[in-house]
Amino acid sequence: MVCFYAANGAGSTSLDARICVDQGVSNVSLMESSVDFATEASLNDVTEIIHIVIFGVLVFWMQAGFSMLEAGSVREKNTHSILFKNLLDASIGAICFWLVGYSFAFGTGTKTNGFIGSGNYALTDYEEDGDDFHLWFFHWAFSGAAATIVSGSIAERCRLEAYVLFTIFMTTFIYPVVVHWVWSEDGWLSTFRDDPVLKQNGMIDFAGAAVVHTVGGVSGLVGTLILRPRVGFLSDDEEVRAKLKGSSDLLCSLGVSILWMGWYGFNIGSSFFTGQPGINALTVGARVAVTTTIAAASGAIICMIYSRMFQSLYLLKFCLNGVLAGLVSITGSAALVEVWGALCIGVLGGLVYIGSSMLLIYLGIDDPLDAFPVHGACGIWGTLAVGIFSTSANMKRVYGIDNDALSTGNQILNQLIGSLVICSWSAVMSGIVFYPLRFAGLLRVSQVDEEVGLDVAEHGVEIRAACPECGRNNGSFTNTGTGRAGKNPFQESKSKVARRSEAQEEGKNEQQKDNNEIARSPRKFTRHGSHKDTALEAETQPSIRGISQPSIDLQDMSESRTQPKEHRLRGVLEDPLT
Repeated sequence: MVCFYAANGAGSTSLDARICVDQGVSNVSLMESSVDFATEASLNDVTEIIHIVIFGVLVFWMQAGFSMLEAGSVREKNTHSILFKNLLDASIGAICFWLVGYSFAFGTGTKTNGFIGSGNYALTDYEEDGDDFHLWFFHWAFSGAAATIVSGSIAERCRLEAYVLFTIFMTTFIYPVVVHWVWSEDGWLSTFRDDPVLKQNGMIDFAGAAVVHTVGGVSGLVGTLILRPRVGFLSDDEEVRAKLKGSSDLLCSLGVSILWMGWYGFNIGSSFFTGQPGINALTVGARVAVTTTIAAASGAIICMIYSRMFQSLYLLKFCLNGVLAGLVSITGSAALVEVWGALCIGVLGGLVYIGSSMLLIYLGIDDPLDAFPVHGACGIWGTLAVGIFSTSANMKRVYGIDNDALSTGNQILNQLIGSLVICSWSAVMSGIVFYPLRFAGLLRVSQVDEEVGLDVAEHGVEIRAACPECGRNNGSFTNTGTGRAGKNPFQESKSKVARRSEAQEEGKNEQQKDNNEIARSPRKFTRHGSHKDTALEAETQPSIRGISQPSIDLQDMSESRTQPKEHRLRGVLEDPLT
């Protein structure tokens, strides 16, 4: 006998009936209702749990994408450092979000208000029934993404200890508070609130254009402003600036591909948080898959067109960031727009990225991964796009909202207010973390460490490639010290230069002594510098083409030592026939 579940009636939207079929028999009978076989959870709940966990895994898979993208965007001497920071995002974020972050975001304790949640610390409320652990897992993956965005903005010069402190503050307080505002039923910006503070619908953010990307992008911008540019970024020498180029376009391409894949978990998974039954959420998710794809593709194409028209080249970096710009831009409205709307959002998102990236360069702001243009600027645009391209039919289908907020312009006003508040919150809170660290001298690594590379300075990684900018020749060395107080390879290189200079000085002194001594003698030097008489030299030296080697006058030889190598060789190795 084979059994499956189906809707009990034509008008039913839930799978609450069990149907069994005998093998080899075509007769089908209704055996029992959901009351008999599902007393703890409906099949919709089971479907929701399974899908949310799967989509949560996809969102966490984006950490691999961020790691590859950032590793390819920084110089080779900093790849170990940036990968280590990505690992810490997930690890530290998990503990912090478990202890208090999730409570501040979705807690429903007695002290919960429109600003922040309370209760359920360390998921103690879930220990009793265990039905909602999947919710924490999904939102933890989101919190890790918000923290990782910041690591790209402050890459290659931020101390590891400072980044750890910021990650703790981000996943414990900055990000969870914004989540509570927008996605909690008690949040003052939330569309799920019974009496929204912003009239009619409140602020709508389907999958995190503002909650995740604007928070991460603005926080990263504040961090890079306080941290200041990398050494050489503001140089007028193009060759110096070219040395800041990332180490691997291959890793960047792989990272963006992984992020694109993980974004389906990001957006489709959010379909289960609109208050709709499981089967309806899957229908919404199918639309989201299409709009997400179209926005990403259009963002890449518009950046490709721009690079060809205005840069006369097909620039891979522009196209890769164009994909991300389109994905970020559609995140806030993926379920609420038609496919043509997703196309427009992706195109405009690509242009927003290009414009904001050029603006940062013009202002001298060093953002190694263009994290603010991609996540901050496009996150703001994606939040506003909800009020421009959403349709009333989709709003009703997804959120059950049926009013004129879109046609009157009230929705875009709500989106603008929410975006401004979230930007302000992220900027102020990030500044509270970064500024004290800067004044305490704990934010940025020393110039020596920056030039050598954080892989050596902070992780003791062996470097085999040459590093001309830090005075190191080809060859390998290892930072055998412990921390910054240990033996520094850059300082070792300096000492070698000093010893080499001393040896050269000694050589010059000896040479001068030889010259003074020889000047008192009428004899001449041979090519090999032996003290032989000219007649004896002519008899004993080998000949070239039958002609004896000429001797070299002492004064000529003395002068030749002060000439460049190519000039010295002319007086010794020139063919006498020429």
